[in-house]
Amino acid sequence: MKVGKRGLPRNEVPGAFDVGAKAYDRLVGANPGYHEHLVKSAQRLRIPDLGSGLRLLDIGCGTGASTAALLEAAPHAEIVAADASAEMLEVARSKDWPSNVTFVHSRVEDLAVNGVDGPFDAILAAYLIRNVDDPDAELKSLLALLRPGSTIAFHEYSVHDSLRARISWNVVSWGIIIPLGWLATRDATLYRHLWRSVVTFDGASAFMRRMQRAGYSGVARETMTGWQNGVVHTFLGSRPAKEER
Repeated sequence: MKVGKRGLPRNEVPGAFDVGAKAYDRLVGANPGYHEHLVKSAQRLRIPDLGSGLRLLDIGCGTGASTAALLEAAPHAEIVAADASAEMLEVARSKDWPSNVTFVHSRVEDLAVNGVDGPFDAILAAYLIRNVDDPDAELKSLLALLRPGSTIAFHEYSVHDSLRARISWNVVSWGIIIPLGWLATRDATLYRHLWRSVVTFDGASAFMRRMQRAGYSGVARETMTGWQNGVVHTFLGSRPAKEER
């Protein structure tokens, strides 16, 4: 696998995650704030009544960290969690989950083919949109899965708009993430892709405009604490309650 200017070709990304799956939880567990920030993004969806009677989607669930975050925010909801990496999903499925959580092996582009249909009362998409071939198309497809009036949270890196954030990201990537990834797997491809894909991803303002063009209303952004301040963000947007015909 060759990491190009924008990272890996997007059709090769699931394979890179397959290689890194067994070490993934150990590596992200060493990242201060990783799990807490996922919970924060899930909480920012403001899911009512602990999710009672609601149906939620965790798209790009990986090894289940974002699923656990969504479950903490909405323990009574039905949660469908999907990921394109078979090995990441195998790790997720090996953990203890309540009966209201279901895992599906699927790319975001193929959700309908794999039996995942809306409407959903909220969607969490963690570290997903940066890794798809056509973000505009997938923004629209996810919007269509939302129940009118419901909200999606994109939990994502974005550093383009801030020199401080870019410096932080480069230092953390080359000083910690890439070396530790290589030590854990003897293959730094996934971690070099992570660095490069974040560097070339939309700035926060550009991504928010992209969401608005796709049809989301109430688009907003909140960031995180720690070294991830200005680096990791929750991008929020809703499907309009009343849509133009």
